[in-house]
Amino acid sequence: MDLQSLLQKKFGFEQFRPGQEAIVRDVLKGKDTLAILPTGMGKSLCYQLPAYALEGAVLIISPLVALMEDQVAVMKKSGEKRVVALNSFLSFSDKNRILSSLASYKFIFISPEMLTQESIVSVLQRMHLGLLVVDEAHCISQWGFDFRPDYLRIGNFFEKVQRPNILALTATADDKVVEDIRFYLQLKSAVVHRQPIDRTNISYTIIKVNSQIDKTEWIKDRLQSTIGPGIIYVASRKRADELSEYLRREGIQIASYHAGMEQEDRALIQEQFVVGELNWICATNAFGMGIHKDNVRQIIHEHMPQSIASYSQEVGRAGRDQLQATACLLYSPEDDRRIRFITQEEMPQELEILHYYNLMQTGTTSIDAAELSSLSETGRRMIDYYLESEKVEDVIHQIEQLKKDKEEQLQKMLQLVHSGNCIRKELLSVFGEKLSTTPQICCSICGLENEAWLQNREMINDNEFELDWKTRLDLLLSEN
Repeated sequence: MDLQSLLQKKFGFEQFRPGQEAIVRDVLKGKDTLAILPTGMGKSLCYQLPAYALEGAVLIISPLVALMEDQVAVMKKSGEKRVVALNSFLSFSDKNRILSSLASYKFIFISPEMLTQESIVSVLQRMHLGLLVVDEAHCISQWGFDFRPDYLRIGNFFEKVQRPNILALTATADDKVVEDIRFYLQLKSAVVHRQPIDRTNISYTIIKVNSQIDKTEWIKDRLQSTIGPGIIYVASRKRADELSEYLRREGIQIASYHAGMEQEDRALIQEQFVVGELNWICATNAFGMGIHKDNVRQIIHEHMPQSIASYSQEVGRAGRDQLQATACLLYSPEDDRRIRFITQEEMPQELEILHYYNLMQTGTTSIDAAELSSLSETGRRMIDYYLESEKVEDVIHQIEQLKKDKEEQLQKMLQLVHSGNCIRKELLSVFGEKLSTTPQICCSICGLENEAWLQNREMINDNEFELDWKTRLDLLLSEN
């Protein structure tokens, strides 16, 4: 098959990006494939191009409604009309309308939770599926074990349909994540394609401060003196709202973004950020996944992420245009306790699990039993998933092991913060890679003497309409 001609005809590209062609060829050979490509390396093409050479629909399992809608919009804008998203935000009538004509679509985006609904499964069982895709497959390991256990059930769905080959896509995956993906997706002799994760155009900085107040002041000064666009990651929805409101009062063009907001508000803020009407986003960690904005110049972490995998995913959203970008992580002594609390608070305790189980044995509903056992919604879903196939004693053991795994991930993150070694080198080592060449602008350990680009107006890419009238006037006057 002449893939170059198909690439030119369907996408207008003269050549593949590194790794893409080999992945596409293995997909077309019918092999289960795991592709680990850094952000900005064109993961979506790895299923879109094969789709045009395969019979049947391509089912893409995607983690976020915003991500699905964004991908659908991009494909429609490019001329592909046979694309649709099935998600929980559809009205009853819209959902039924789409299901009634589902076989007419070539690309179907769907969430893991929707695959547990019999009405949807029955329709998909009658269809010819040419390819199954799991986008952002690291979510199986990152989210599946606690607040979204339906990620761990994806493999069960694959058993219910006439299974074609599977393509799993992610930007970062250490050995454990790779094994989780293989196991829970039930991949068969999967071919693994891994491109180097090092993004040489991103510099890394770790800044140690004394308190949360110091972090707030540092961020304010940073945003007032350097360029965007950028994303500030915070640990909670409340903090996203508080920090963005404070920065707005300081004259900074910013909005908060988190799952507690209405879907319409999130969609509007995302669109404003993508087109340049907003320069900064203050968000919890879900923001940015799959967002098509190539010119993000800065990623700032006000909190320490729970794992290096999460950190790498979020940092990777900067500099997709290959121009210089920077990632700053702020750390204070209280972060250890705060992040440990966040990672462990949703994890059920042994007595809570036993109480919940005993209540369920008496016929108490799951929701009532969870409330009587002081379990969170996440804790309840976690226990329910494991009780489907395991004894209560084994469930307790599983959850204790999850707590240990989370602590190990946190310790690796702390090692990155405190090691005193090259940050880039430390990051790569977690994923089994070695640093071959140190970029001129590397990290705060190696030295960042040359960061003049952060104040360079040319790096704004001529988008001066993003600036308010006073700033534009100041720029004009300074040039004369």
